[in-house]
Amino acid sequence: MRQLVNTKTGSYDVLEVQEVPDLKPETDELLIQVKAAGLNFADILARKGQYPDGPKTPCVMGYEVSGVVTEVGADIDNNWIGKEVIGLCRFKGQAEQVVLKENQVYEKPAKLSFEEAASIPVTYLTAWALLVGMGGLKKDESILIHNAGGGVGLAQLDIAMNIGATTYGTASARKHDFLKKRGLNHAIDYRTQDWFEELMKLTDNRGVELITDPLGGKEWKKSYRALRTTGRLGMFGISVASKNSSGGIGAKIELIKTVLRMPTFKPLSLLDKNRGVYGVNLGHMWHEAEKAALWMESILDGVETGWVRPYVDKTFKLEEAGEAHRYIEERKNIGKVALVV
Repeated sequence: MRQLVNTKTGSYDVLEVQEVPDLKPETDELLIQVKAAGLNFADILARKGQYPDGPKTPCVMGYEVSGVVTEVGADIDNNWIGKEVIGLCRFKGQAEQVVLKENQVYEKPAKLSFEEAASIPVTYLTAWALLVGMGGLKKDESILIHNAGGGVGLAQLDIAMNIGATTYGTASARKHDFLKKRGLNHAIDYRTQDWFEELMKLTDNRGVELITDPLGGKEWKKSYRALRTTGRLGMFGISVASKNSSGGIGAKIELIKTVLRMPTFKPLSLLDKNRGVYGVNLGHMWHEAEKAALWMESILDGVETGWVRPYVDKTFKLEEAGEAHRYIEERKNIGKVALVV
């Protein structure tokens, strides 16, 4: 079978499709013939050597897949064979085959394509943790979604709309019409406007109850300032560190500079301002399979009832992974990018 390998850290040319022997499931595993694999910003950071949780190179990335179960281990019910499924991976998903434990696999809703199904786990579980699991977003509260046009951004918009919150989102101007059609109440062009000043105008200087911020660095300071009383800041990435596409020493220096610009939140200040801050890292929740299963149950129910609407902007073949990485890094995507196998 073929798999996409990060041969080392660097630019797009370090990605290679390589042939390896077919996989065999252990007694407690399912073998999935992969049809599509999600591509996430963590994959890009790993390629450039900016992702501390990534495996050592050479490695195969990929947190999420969809496909068909073709074989199961001795301890697994044979009824799984032939089923179309969604899988959560601890890497190795960007390949023609993957083996997973039963608690990492969910039946794919029939109404979803394989590409749409592969775009759900990382984005919607992250969004659920940000808004519901930790953010406590309520009906008639307000939320600012940074990078609202990305995969996690659209997932958050679906969840916030289902809750009944007022939504604000930052995105480049070309994405505004799409976002408004999806239901975003207020779009802010972060490239030509100071998003903080614009948000304050739109909220009569009150701010919002929840801000989700994947940017990092000094942007977290601005997001914290934009919180209303009882507001919460959910941090889940440091995308501003990813300016250097070539990786190597330059990328590591940019990461260090971003970390040094991060704010320090002091307990007494939080008490005085009635605000909260928290972080979400889905990659550090593998020991919480039961929690993830409950969240996925709600998300997949949302697919069936129609309020969860995964959107795949573009697909690429495994051999085109470098182009896929570039597409995301240049902020061209609206919603998700998937690799088709």
